[in-house]
Amino acid sequence: MADSEKPEEGAEAAEGAAPKSKKKLIIIAAAALLLIGGGGGAWFFLFAGHKDDKHHAEAAEKVKPPSFIEVPEIMVNLAGSPGERVQYLKAKIVLEVKDEKLVEQIKPTMPRITDLFQTYLRELRSGDLNGSVGMFRMKEELTRRVNVAIAPAQVSALLFKEVLVQ
Repeated sequence: MADSEKPEEGAEAAEGAAPKSKKKLIIIAAAALLLIGGGGGAWFFLFAGHKDDKHHAEAAEKVKPPSFIEVPEIMVNLAGSPGERVQYLKAKIVLEVKDEKLVEQIKPTMPRITDLFQTYLRELRSGDLNGSVGMFRMKEELTRRVNVAIAPAQVSALLFKEVLVQ
């Protein structure tokens, strides 16, 4: 019996060792994958991106700064109900365009742009200009009107230097 007990103990020991070796194998494989993945990621971020940096630097040199056109100062009285105190709007506006060529195309149409701005602004009420939503609506409407006046050219943005309601 003693002989028969020893082989059983050896079989149990072999079975106990098998799960430990599988765990070690899995841990070693995971560590190897982690090292390979980390090394590949480091190579990609450190060495692979240098070719694109030269391309981005060349593209940045080609980008021209925008040009700006000042619209003559506008001062209009706002629409109001009869008997209300008269309120005035004073605005200094700048148009942003992509390049200098557009500046020369827009300058001859400046009287038309000024007229469109004044006719729109005279219809506003002081309540229409309250808050950032009112200013945003006014900016969008003026941008739309200037783009219609100078079509097919386009203005990138309309900027307010000063807006005063009195």
